[in-house]
Amino acid sequence: RLPSGGNPYAPTGATRSGEAIDGLIVGHRLMAAGEPELALKAYYRAAAEREGVTADLLSALGSANLALGRLGQAEQMLRRALELDQKFVPAWNNLGVVLMEKGQPGEASRVFQTAFALDSGQSDAIRENLRLALAKLENPDYDAEEEEQDIEHQIEDDLPARQKDPVKEIAAHMPVAQQRIGAAAH
Repeated sequence: RLPSGGNPYAPTGATRSGEAIDGLIVGHRLMAAGEPELALKAYYRAAAEREGVTADLLSALGSANLALGRLGQAEQMLRRALELDQKFVPAWNNLGVVLMEKGQPGEASRVFQTAFALDSGQSDAIRENLRLALAKLENPDYDAEEEEQDIEHQIEDDLPARQKDPVKEIAAHMPVAQQRIGAAAH
């Protein structure tokens, strides 16, 4: 049952008091829900409703474009965000992600170092992004997925023989393509 006077339809973007919900907040919630296309529309609505754009809004537009694979647009928006606020950590981090996606680990590592410094090393995500960028810079053929497998094998090799999983032991000696096929079957 609907509460007395309740509306069975989807919200219109206004609160019960009649105030509009900030498009930036709506966009952030849509991004968290995995809806970057809808988030982008909410961010554009927020931009139209405001008198000027902010670093937060430009960074949000860049993040949505990044999630949609629009790397050129994402990079442009994130760089504009940083022109407005050079200390805006999310823009630095997301710019680094864009640069990694574009195959530019050198610049990406410098960008992640800036984000890491501004964040005082508090974010695990930024620390991991920096680590991956530096690894890729050091070894251009670096593959993070391959490293995870190597770490897993190293951990397995360190266990006493009685604790080793026989299925993983067999998988360790199979070609990678067969391992992925086997994993998909489970």
